[in-house]
Amino acid sequence: MSARPAFPISVGLALALIQLFFTLAWTVYAIYLPKLAAQVGIPASAVILILMLDQAIFTVSDFATGVAADKVSRTLGRIGPMVAAVTLVSCLAYLALPFLAGDTVLSVALFFTLTVIWTTTSSALRAPPIMLLGKHAAKPAIPLLSSLAMLGYGVAGAAAPYLALTLREIDPRWPFLIASVAVVLATLGLSYVERSLASQTAQAAPTPEPPARGDISPLIFALGLVVLALGYQMHFAVNTAPLFRQFSERIDLLMPLFWVGFNVAMFPATLLVKRWGGFAVMGVFGVIGALAIAAAEAATALNLLVTAQLAAGAAWGCILMSAFCAAFDAAKRDTEGRWVGILFSALAFATFLRIGAVAAGLQRDPQWTGLLQWAPTVCWLIAGLLLLYVGFVRVRRWMAETA
Repeated sequence: MSARPAFPISVGLALALIQLFFTLAWTVYAIYLPKLAAQVGIPASAVILILMLDQAIFTVSDFATGVAADKVSRTLGRIGPMVAAVTLVSCLAYLALPFLAGDTVLSVALFFTLTVIWTTTSSALRAPPIMLLGKHAAKPAIPLLSSLAMLGYGVAGAAAPYLALTLREIDPRWPFLIASVAVVLATLGLSYVERSLASQTAQAAPTPEPPARGDISPLIFALGLVVLALGYQMHFAVNTAPLFRQFSERIDLLMPLFWVGFNVAMFPATLLVKRWGGFAVMGVFGVIGALAIAAAEAATALNLLVTAQLAAGAAWGCILMSAFCAAFDAAKRDTEGRWVGILFSALAFATFLRIGAVAAGLQRDPQWTGLLQWAPTVCWLIAGLLLLYVGFVRVRRWMAETA
């Protein structure tokens, strides 16, 4: 049994709030980015390139902040103060963006400077807070707490279409201010929670850790995640809206169905992770998700498409939740941040590839239409089978060690 005490549910909810407010802040930024760029004379055609730059920065800084969180945790014992300080800088840069105006070289330079600062420093709210699960929580509690943390991400995803409609005519300074305050307050709460949990961990009686389930290469983990995340990106961000438009124009009401499945399915799937481990569950739901996406592409009626979309969202929720569990299972002591950083970097890189495909106009090119239509199914099937094999090997090794 693990020496570490189980996290109280309040910690999972605190992490959910951080993910919720950060994702909503990012959504607000993406909604207003064309208007903010126009205020300083940047053409609309450059906005998609700015979004690609943001994801390229995330790809590098997510891993870097995960590694930094490991080092800070080893030397200072706490990451809360570091996260709070970096988040304050991030929110100040974020808050300044809607106040820039003027078609001058200085305004453009300030805009890009603030954007780079906000994007780079906001990585402190991705890997480091989630790292706390692997560092302090008892292993049996990690699946449920990962689900709670990802609940904030899923709720923000469901709310995004409504935010886009609601904020369209609102002065951007107010949404940016509210989002900044919410993120800072949530981060300060994380610092308090970490102090109390570090005290609980120090008081826990030492007991032996369970045997490891075999090592895995970080490269295999990253590759599997990139392929899965690219499948999700191409299906949801590129293919889903056209699929729904075949049957209805109210896609703002239909798009959140993916996130309904995402949020609901994670919690029962935690029981599977406890028994078989994160890698095996990632593989199983990768295959299930591939079948769901194929069903969505072949749907001949709205009710069939809705069912398939709910199933695809459920599969992605289970994949993402179990990916965090897999990262903590594979990480050695004091490398939890590195592995979570790999996870977030893979997600950002997949987003970068999807935006690049859209920027290149591949979705409008008849030569690429068929490939893009079935690429998500192929991505999830291949990655799912790979991770299912990895999970099988790890479980077999673990059973041999405990026999």
